[in-house]
Amino acid sequence: MATRRAAGFSCLLLLSSLVLLTVPAFAGDKQLQPFVIQPDKFVVSESLSETAKTTAPPQFHGWIVLREHETPNHMTKIDKIPDPVIQESSEAVPSLGIKLGFNFDGVDGIQAGGVIPPDTNGAVGDNQFFLITNFAFNIYNKTTGAIEVGPLLINTIWKGFGGQCESDNGGDPVVLYDKAANRWLLEQLEYTSSYQICIAVSQTDDATGKYNLYSYTFNGLPDYPKLAIWPDAYYLAFNYFGPGDGEPCAMDRTAMLSGSKTASMICFNPNSSDMGFLPSDVDGSTPPPAGAPNHYVELGNSNTTIKEYDFHVDFKVPKNSTFTGPHTITVPAYTQLCGGGNGACIPEPKGGGLLDALGDRMMFRNAYRNFGDHEAMLFSHSVAPGQGSTAKAAERWYELRSTPPGGSFSLYQGGTYQHKTDNYWLGSLAMDKDGDIAFGFSVDNSAKLDPSIWLTGRVPGDALNKMEGTKVVHKGTQVQGSINRWGDYSSMSVDPTDDCTFWYTQEYSDGGFNWQSHVVSFKFSSCQ
Repeated sequence: MATRRAAGFSCLLLLSSLVLLTVPAFAGDKQLQPFVIQPDKFVVSESLSETAKTTAPPQFHGWIVLREHETPNHMTKIDKIPDPVIQESSEAVPSLGIKLGFNFDGVDGIQAGGVIPPDTNGAVGDNQFFLITNFAFNIYNKTTGAIEVGPLLINTIWKGFGGQCESDNGGDPVVLYDKAANRWLLEQLEYTSSYQICIAVSQTDDATGKYNLYSYTFNGLPDYPKLAIWPDAYYLAFNYFGPGDGEPCAMDRTAMLSGSKTASMICFNPNSSDMGFLPSDVDGSTPPPAGAPNHYVELGNSNTTIKEYDFHVDFKVPKNSTFTGPHTITVPAYTQLCGGGNGACIPEPKGGGLLDALGDRMMFRNAYRNFGDHEAMLFSHSVAPGQGSTAKAAERWYELRSTPPGGSFSLYQGGTYQHKTDNYWLGSLAMDKDGDIAFGFSVDNSAKLDPSIWLTGRVPGDALNKMEGTKVVHKGTQVQGSINRWGDYSSMSVDPTDDCTFWYTQEYSDGGFNWQSHVVSFKFSSCQ
């Protein structure tokens, strides 16, 4: 699209980012007893397609910069240590064997009302692709690519609900498609009058139809929420910034699908040695083993470990719910990005500043799949490159397996995907029914490559721990400028219809402060 300059608009700092959060301390740094949160309110929405007819598109009133909270660093800082699983992308073989489908721009920052960063996220369903960003969304026909609804502000979905879910947009949105139930699940947080999570579950597989709407209130800001779908619950994780962190919750999926107004949430209080949890999110038609807990992963307390927890929820007898772990999984050593925090250290070419790295957490999603003879989980995080690179950022990825299903997870393969000069960061992975892995991420360098979107991936016959070459999705032509907020996440999803086609959504810069979300679909040539 044509470049839009945002000069002349003021940058506002979101007041909620200045709130100091108070979190209780726990004996032994662990809260063993679950607690129940009931919904504040339940309403069935009117049809979104009807609401859209009388709702004006978002208006741009100047830029709002969402501040990234300073997160506690739970890791032992060890810098400049040898990385034993480096892969140089420019030398990767074979070339990436994929065929691109759709490749188009989505909502941009001005269309979304002027908020930075976009928190670009999307999910593909049976008939639609749902793109959601801070603070706006589009719903596309996945066959034609045509927009069915949008751009609209997210709170449009809560029209008639009342309170801040209807009146405000807090951001950090996530949308997922519940493949087993053929329903859409989405959330965003709120904080203007109280700390809430707003949840919407569609009543059919049509994202433009009616939704079961809920709100839940917390004592502190449930920041950076991440959702996952599992047979027994919708699982949620968020960060309490302060003395405690990493709060896991489970929402009553059965009650939400049926439209019960008493759909409860069961949580465990945050543990100050945790942050950045990712619950496991099911892909494919084979469910997890019967009664299997959800698997939460996070970075370990050293740069040679990952921590995994098992969440078993019991909505009938909440006190029987358990959150057990950590189960420590050893991984190849890596050096933390930006010296171990989430600071801005990704350089742009001339005219641009340093972009946020978010190297202190796993990136969305924790993509789970059951192959019958084994279970697999995929996720990634950004790290400092190893020997042979002058770049600031590279992508570390992992595949954990449990063989046979129902056992303990351990590292099956993983690597550090890097380039001699280009920065790779803010990635997301998923796996198709054949075990092909797709991996998308942001790319730039300080010399001449503006922030761009790349893909890589691998097929099961490739050498373990190795990705194939890169594929350009969109080559950037603008720097973002003086604002360092980037991301905070992207997302890779798999089409439930053929279980082969991947849909990836990411951002690039449209010049000035404006970001541009982008959507690409593709599949490996071998997947039928």
